[in-house]
Amino acid sequence: MSSTSTSLHLSLHQLDVTTLARMLDERKVSSVELTRHLLDRISQHSALGAFLCVNEDIALAQAAAADAWRAKGVHGPAHTLLGIPIAHKDIFVTRDFPSTAASKMLDGYRSPFDATVVSRLAEAGTVTLGKLNCDEFAMGGANENSAYAVARNPWNPSRITGGSSGGSAAAVAARLLPAATGTDTGGSVRQPAALTGITGIKPTYGRCSRYGMIAFASSLDQAGPMARTALDCAHVLQAMSGFDPRDATSAEQAVPDFVGATTALRAGASAAQPLKGLRIGLPKEFFGEGVSADVLSATRAALAELEKLGATLVDVSLPRTELSIPVYYIIAPAEASSNLSRFDGVRYGHRAEAYKDLNEMYCKSRSEGFGAEVKRRIMIGTYVLSHGYYDAYYLQAQKLRRMIADDFQAAFTQCDLIAGPVAPTVARAIGSQKDPVAEYLADIFTLPASLAGLPGMSVPAGFGADGLPVGLQLISNYWQESTLLHTGHALQQVTDWHLKAPAGV
Repeated sequence: MSSTSTSLHLSLHQLDVTTLARMLDERKVSSVELTRHLLDRISQHSALGAFLCVNEDIALAQAAAADAWRAKGVHGPAHTLLGIPIAHKDIFVTRDFPSTAASKMLDGYRSPFDATVVSRLAEAGTVTLGKLNCDEFAMGGANENSAYAVARNPWNPSRITGGSSGGSAAAVAARLLPAATGTDTGGSVRQPAALTGITGIKPTYGRCSRYGMIAFASSLDQAGPMARTALDCAHVLQAMSGFDPRDATSAEQAVPDFVGATTALRAGASAAQPLKGLRIGLPKEFFGEGVSADVLSATRAALAELEKLGATLVDVSLPRTELSIPVYYIIAPAEASSNLSRFDGVRYGHRAEAYKDLNEMYCKSRSEGFGAEVKRRIMIGTYVLSHGYYDAYYLQAQKLRRMIADDFQAAFTQCDLIAGPVAPTVARAIGSQKDPVAEYLADIFTLPASLAGLPGMSVPAGFGADGLPVGLQLISNYWQESTLLHTGHALQQVTDWHLKAPAGV
């Protein structure tokens, strides 16, 4: 192998999905070579806690199959993901890997089927390297609630990645793989993407099938891709999306050409000003007290770049933003309480070794299998659904949820997109937050879009205190993911924040 070829292979992990696909098409590298390279890196960076499970034999067999398809002439834009290694958040069930939801309750569990998101990406030709760490049952904003390990931020291993898709974010940011799947219930794709300097998008609720996704809050959970760039996210989202008759919440909505829309020239725009005519709303509630100065500074710098690209910034209001926290932390735990009742030690999952009767088996199995945060949310959810409190809490929260959604619709009469910070601060130190309520407050900017079922995206927007990444949040109206991706891509054509990598990777 020549020195040039050797150098190229040593830097494969630095390349994005789009570039790797072109190299695979041009036979400059094989999927097997790429997969081996990334498997080696995963082993070298195991201290990050990004992966819960890796299977080299399965990954290499899938890579060899992808290479065989390319040898038969299968290639080109329609097959961009063929042979591209990815990994799945361990909230999606998989036949070839354990599916634990990062919980002792499901320790070692093997699903008899693949989640729809997993199977669709497999049909697109991706290579699955393994399963990624997350907060237990996706409950958390820091990935400190995993039963197995804390996922550490590659920019500073003493800092959180954000949650609950922290393992996915850490793996992409550390260049262990070019893309990964995540799920977003209240910000769990956008927040870790922001805190680790990568791109992540939560599509409209119903865009991606929830079949085979281990449920936390069924009216909020939605799958989404995480990658280096908006264009890479478009490729992955294209494969993930579409109606699924096995999922009652899946929308019979046509899947647009996300990839084409991401790079297409906007009507009335120019190459120099690709965002001309785009109105971006800035909610005053997103730029007030509680946001650190460094995050505000980075956010405004990114907005200034969007202005240079032709976008117009307009002031809007989302008056019920503060109410999104109590609303979410009534509705989500209520749904969690119902969804997690199935884990009782009878059919599958952890069962206590010693018990006197059925009731004690239930109590011990659930006490031993669930972690502290999961128990807390089950208790809250059970309380708000109980007789005498259902009307006072749960029904009132649902009414306010409708009002929050109405606030967005009022704002969208004045703008095409809404923008602001993803998180109030950069990534905090691991173990530094002992108050769960204070931790919930960090979701203030991501919860409103989740409650409304709107698509939201985080794109790198520079750096804040201690050189840690800051994300810019973009929110669009229903089914307008293409606008988010196009805007993110335009920003990434004139900035290099998304190209920055943590030291040593």
